[in-house]
Amino acid sequence: MTAQDIQRILTLDPCDSRLLADLCGHLDANLKLIERRLSVRIAARGNTFQINGQISAVDDAVQLIKHLYNESKNGTSLNTETVHLHLQESGIEQLSQPVSSDDAPVVIQTKKASIKPRGKNQQLYVKAIQACDINFGIGPAGTGKTYLAVACAVESLISNQVQRILLVRPAVEAGEKLGFLPGDLAQKIDPYLRPLYDALYEMLGVETVTKLIERNIIEIAPLAYMRGRTLNDSYIILDEAQNTTREQMKMFLTRIGFGSTAVITGDATQIDLPRGTPSGLVHVMKVLGDIEGISMTHFAAKDVVRHPLVQRIVEAYAAFDADNGPQR
Repeated sequence: MTAQDIQRILTLDPCDSRLLADLCGHLDANLKLIERRLSVRIAARGNTFQINGQISAVDDAVQLIKHLYNESKNGTSLNTETVHLHLQESGIEQLSQPVSSDDAPVVIQTKKASIKPRGKNQQLYVKAIQACDINFGIGPAGTGKTYLAVACAVESLISNQVQRILLVRPAVEAGEKLGFLPGDLAQKIDPYLRPLYDALYEMLGVETVTKLIERNIIEIAPLAYMRGRTLNDSYIILDEAQNTTREQMKMFLTRIGFGSTAVITGDATQIDLPRGTPSGLVHVMKVLGDIEGISMTHFAAKDVVRHPLVQRIVEAYAAFDADNGPQR
């Protein structure tokens, strides 16, 4: 232990061998991951943990171990993936903050799973979706914008708050040519909606999703197919909204009818529109930013809940663009 290092002793109650085994992981895999990511050393004996390292890292480790133990007591099965998600910077910040009654955690109930938003921004995002009819989730890939929107849509459908779900995407190529793909426009765009399908399969099951699509309760549609429609009692998700034009965004937002909820997700740093075409997402943030009843949740690199390298990649691109300007 160096002069700058400190040592903390943490005792977890109750002393439950099953919970402690779940916390430590197979061959202490969970503890080893915490050690690597926070640069601390952890020695465990029973329900007593000795943690050595820099003071801020030790404090984070203590908070994290306490939080994970409580998660295990509440029925969450811990593994290295769960620990990784809690180790995201946003998660560590959240653990050290006092929780008020207004910050009570949100849990989304679907047919196959209960989904708990992670970190403060995801919690605020879901609460905004539940409170407002039109919602924007804006930020980099891997922050859970679309996944949580689909989860909220599924929860609303199975609780009969809406009659159907519409998944919408602009037909803009990301460096590829849709024209060379077989089929009509809906079939061409179908592969681009695969993340939405995967989320639906996870929450409802493949057989249920297939039946709901056949009955048109779940509808997959290119943005161009929305013109002229009025969507009542529906849950509408517009994904990849950074690739809408100003006119398309206005058209989409004016389709919303009574009893409907709309969630618009996008990343303003990944625009695939032709050079010189303004993004409808960037424009709408300026136009509707202060309108009552419309929520806008902005995510940052610290909210990424994928592989830790994804967060570093997002930060590196943001720093490069800040120094050199976006490269289009």
